[in-house]
Amino acid sequence: MDALEASMKISGAGLEAQSSRLRVVAENMANARSTGPTAGANPYVRKTVTFANELDRATGAELVHVGAVGVDRSPFRVEHDPGNPAADKNGNVKFPNVNILTEVADMREANRAYEANLQVMKQTRDLLTMTIDLLKGSQ
Repeated sequence: MDALEASMKISGAGLEAQSSRLRVVAENMANARSTGPTAGANPYVRKTVTFANELDRATGAELVHVGAVGVDRSPFRVEHDPGNPAADKNGNVKFPNVNILTEVADMREANRAYEANLQVMKQTRDLLTMTIDLLKGSQ
């Protein structure tokens, strides 16, 4: 396979991986204040994304993909709010182990990585177009 085609495939895998990461971050942020369905029940658990690489036999390149979507084992936040329907018998409510600042930082990092992969694809496309134009002109 051509090196330019391989770079497109590598960048495409990066776009897909970062897109999945952004989806997980969005889910975490959306559920940052979700409580359990019943009094004393556990709330939403923050999800994490782990990347892995695999060899693409056609190109010989290592492609990134989402290895696993796991859960964060850090403890839940507990707040005293006796009027909350999710409060236990002591008036404490468990909130998700989601830190919005961490999620925003992760979102920005994923966004930058996505943009970098997109830029590589644009540059590769331009190089392919220039090569085709050059070949057309030599005939």
